[in-house]
Amino acid sequence: MSLPKQILEVYRDRGWMIATAESCTGGMVGAAITDVAGSSTVYERGFVTYTNAAKEQMLGVSPNTLAAHGAVSEEVAREMAEGALSHSAAQVAVAITGIAGPGGSEHKPEGRVCFGLAVKGAETRVETVEFGAQGRAKVRTAARDHALQLLLSTIQ
Repeated sequence: MSLPKQILEVYRDRGWMIATAESCTGGMVGAAITDVAGSSTVYERGFVTYTNAAKEQMLGVSPNTLAAHGAVSEEVAREMAEGALSHSAAQVAVAITGIAGPGGSEHKPEGRVCFGLAVKGAETRVETVEFGAQGRAKVRTAARDHALQLLLSTIQ
């Protein structure tokens, strides 16, 4: 069974809904979930917030956090996940922000992706994964799959 189908099954059984807040993946997590028939019972909404202004306006990410840490940071991933949760009826929200490439810098290399996972009534978790400079498409796919795995592991 595919990862999105597993997610739908366990979230449906729990009666929980999901929200996504995506930057570098541009909606790939939401698309993977909604590719499965019946996903409307589990997928509440998605936010594609590619620019800093969109992160601020749609998710309530603080301009101060963006200025202090940059968009690709665990601090911004946390605020994105918490914003998606508070701007939805979901019980779980996953956020992704990263540098898919090409490019990057010495301090924020290509392939660095930060994730946030907010669950109602629990402390928000954040993590950074270094996928490496394997090309834009592979980084985005790896980030999507990692986010889906986070969603599944949260509820199992």
